Amino acid sequence: MSASASNSSTISVQQYSAPLVAQLITHAAALGCQVSTHESGATIVDAGIQASGGLEAGRLIGEICMGGLGSVALRHVPQFARWPLSVVVTAKQPVIACLGSQYAGWALSHEKFFSLGSGPARAIAQREEVFKDIDYRDSGEQTVLVLETDKVPPVQVIEKVAKDTGLPANKLTFILTPTRSIAGTVQVTARVLEVALHKCHTLHFDLSAVVDGYGVAPVPAPSPDFITGMGRTNDAILFGGFVQLFVNTDDAAAEALTKQLPSSSSKDYGRPFAEVFKAVNMDFYQIDPMLFSPAKVSVTNLKSGRTFFAGKFNEDLLNQSFGG
Repeated sequence: MSASASNSSTISVQQYSAPLVAQLITHAAALGCQVSTHESGATIVDAGIQASGGLEAGRLIGEICMGGLGSVALRHVPQFARWPLSVVVTAKQPVIACLGSQYAGWALSHEKFFSLGSGPARAIAQREEVFKDIDYRDSGEQTVLVLETDKVPPVQVIEKVAKDTGLPANKLTFILTPTRSIAGTVQVTARVLEVALHKCHTLHFDLSAVVDGYGVAPVPAPSPDFITGMGRTNDAILFGGFVQLFVNTDDAAAEALTKQLPSSSSKDYGRPFAEVFKAVNMDFYQIDPMLFSPAKVSVTNLKSGRTFFAGKFNEDLLNQSFGG
């Protein structure tokens, strides 16, 4: 499998995201963020630990996560009576934007610190197998990594990122977005399209056939409890997310993909994610990987013009999860 763009080697998530990172840093105070310099020399952007963060910060960070190739908008979508605030996501190059940048696939740890890294730095470091599958690699003189964490990374983690990217620490920016913050909640919910593409990858669908995509999901209320907050952002997609993919394939493949994509196709579907997570002793690897997907999907086959539909919204479970 390879990225759908034949000119992917000319597309740099570092270059596309750099103006957005500069905007976040320049307007940090207005966005409710705090900027500091780590002892290693790296730039730290606090978007919800000591800083308040906010909706617009989360929206902008969502676009940074997508390597500047995605658009994240906040919209009033009256699909769910109690939760109209939604993120709407599109991408210029969805495979590169979502799997080559936004996917939180880089595990970073040292002693008691652990976080999953997302964003453009992943495409330089090449620490994950997915980059072989999508045939994408990037380079740059500086880069950014978004961490879902409520702690500033220790120097050992920053040194590891510097080593793996081949860049000095003073050319690295770390954006910290705890799930309990508003910004963290928005940027995770903005992964609705990425979740669908990651499931395509899990199902071994030919990613070179993916031409475009669109996603929308309701934004939940943040929770000060980590597991509750994480559960809500997952449930926003599992029970309230919608994705439309545009593909170039045959109708049989498009229809088969459509049937397999929705979260309701998983054996673990039917309870709020926090309950599922606790039931497996908080071990992600014991959860059915087919669960991580949008509630409803449509797949349009550009070769035939036919569109296939599958999945269902579950407003009752959304209300239960979101605390409504």
